[in-house]
Amino acid sequence: MVSGDESAVKLAVIGAGKWGINHIRSLYELGLSPYAIVDVDPGKKVIANKYKSKFFTRYEDVLDEVDAVIVATPTDTHYEIVKNCLKAGKNVLVEKPIAENSRQGKELVNMADKMNLILSVGYLYRFNNSIRRLKEIINEIGEIQYITSRYIHSTKPPRKDSGVIMNLGIHVVDILNFILNEIPREVYAVKKNLLSEVYEDSAIMVLSYDNFFASIELSCSHPLKARDMWIIAEKEKVYLDYFNQKMVRYPIKVSYEKIEKKEPIEEKINRNEPLKEELKYFITLVEKGEVEENLGRENYYTTRICELCLKSAELGKELIVE
Repeated sequence: MVSGDESAVKLAVIGAGKWGINHIRSLYELGLSPYAIVDVDPGKKVIANKYKSKFFTRYEDVLDEVDAVIVATPTDTHYEIVKNCLKAGKNVLVEKPIAENSRQGKELVNMADKMNLILSVGYLYRFNNSIRRLKEIINEIGEIQYITSRYIHSTKPPRKDSGVIMNLGIHVVDILNFILNEIPREVYAVKKNLLSEVYEDSAIMVLSYDNFFASIELSCSHPLKARDMWIIAEKEKVYLDYFNQKMVRYPIKVSYEKIEKKEPIEEKINRNEPLKEELKYFITLVEKGEVEENLGRENYYTTRICELCLKSAELGKELIVE
């Protein structure tokens, strides 16, 4: 992994809003300050000055000077910006979702593949050590009966460019796609638009797999801040708090004859900073040109499942995943 002055990658961060600043600050703390910062607001130049980076108001003007870009702009701009950066031969890390719909996402992935460029998406929970540990043990806990997950909070005002399904739910769906060896057959969702006519602020997603189901609660209006999951399986019941990176395994077997129960086991998780791990990994890929090994590669079904859940909520019926 790269650190400090070891990296020769010239990097531009496009978008200096909340998440853009998170990327910029994390890069700086890694000793990898971006070569340039881009934002349509000229007032954001103060951020560039703080981190001793060049400043541009047009991303097109910096592409000839960098090797790679991080795109942290509003969702409805992702497709055009990423496409133009790929056309210019640049490796790209784009915040999730990759685009407004799965069709656009697939087009961008195909384009990057044809040009032998790295295209990563900001699914940072793939770099979360508690999620990685869950992936390691998922085959040890027996047949899965069901999964429940929450991604809820009211700690900050909701985003104005997407609702909770594409903003929050996409993380949970990506986690499930990452830890499981299958995708759901059907999806069903209900949602509530209280704050906006366009974007939902609360939703429940139900994903139906071949032999189990998963439910996901989403809200930007809930008094609690929780990002957690229960996996109820044949041999063990596993609780994962992936915000605080804590896992407890409950060895419990239930039958009509008896209940077999052992003491809960708290896994020792080496808590890490997923965003920093994601950034280091992306820069290492750019340095080595390891396109095929990209852990951050877009999973078509992550965006597609969320897209179908939005449609399901509008139509009021279950939809087949295809």
